[in-house]
Amino acid sequence: MSGELFELELYGEGMERRYRRQRPEVEAMPWGSMNPKDYPEAALLRARKQWTGAAFQEHRTGIACASALRSLLECRAPLDLIAMASRFPLDEIVHVELCARMAMELGGGTEITHDPDEMIVDAPEELRPLMRAADKVVRYFCVGEALSIPLLRGTWKAAKHPLPRAVLGRIVKDEAAHGVFGFAFLDWAIDDFSAEERAHLGRAADRTIRAIQRQWRGIEKGRSADYDEKMGDALGWMQSDAYLELAKKSMEQRVRAPLREFDIPISA
Repeated sequence: MSGELFELELYGEGMERRYRRQRPEVEAMPWGSMNPKDYPEAALLRARKQWTGAAFQEHRTGIACASALRSLLECRAPLDLIAMASRFPLDEIVHVELCARMAMELGGGTEITHDPDEMIVDAPEELRPLMRAADKVVRYFCVGEALSIPLLRGTWKAAKHPLPRAVLGRIVKDEAAHGVFGFAFLDWAIDDFSAEERAHLGRAADRTIRAIQRQWRGIEKGRSADYDEKMGDALGWMQSDAYLELAKKSMEQRVRAPLREFDIPISA
């Protein structure tokens, strides 16, 4: 596969100290408390892949949050909404580090290559500024982040070891604000959208929902007979019928139903 290797680094020195002062909870995690020798090699490899993939996805979400923040500024959204959104990129960077360090705790990250120019799907440039912001907010927050809250909470509750439980708990705490932000934006902006603009937002939401459902089908196909639920819980990842059932239920309750309440037409 062509592309760039997904690698992370810290600049260090005074810059890192400022970062640590902003988010001291990263260093407060019980790092060093997991012993990889306690787990089968196959389980460790799967967990390392899961945590590396999670770091990559959080990195993508950071780009999405930064892109949405720019659009909120361009459309002159309410200052308090912009202020709330301004903290989201930092949250995601913290989540990137937490997930990457979890992979290192288990023996190291796994290889991911990517195209830096294809990390997110941007809003069409021909849209007016408010619609560009709405396009991104609906896809990134009303679908993506709203769905992630119950799934992360379920994984957090399943984790038994103190380290992944602490890491997931931190992410869940941050994501709570992310998940409600999109609908707060719609509450402010919805009356300014025409019927065609609402239809556009519905199509944007549908595309994102279908992409997520394709990931679920990948999980269903990727389940193996030797999957050990208890081992997965201990390592802090979850891949089971219960997860998929929660995902589908959450999609209806946390995404589809609220969008319909705003008269945004999405598919049945």
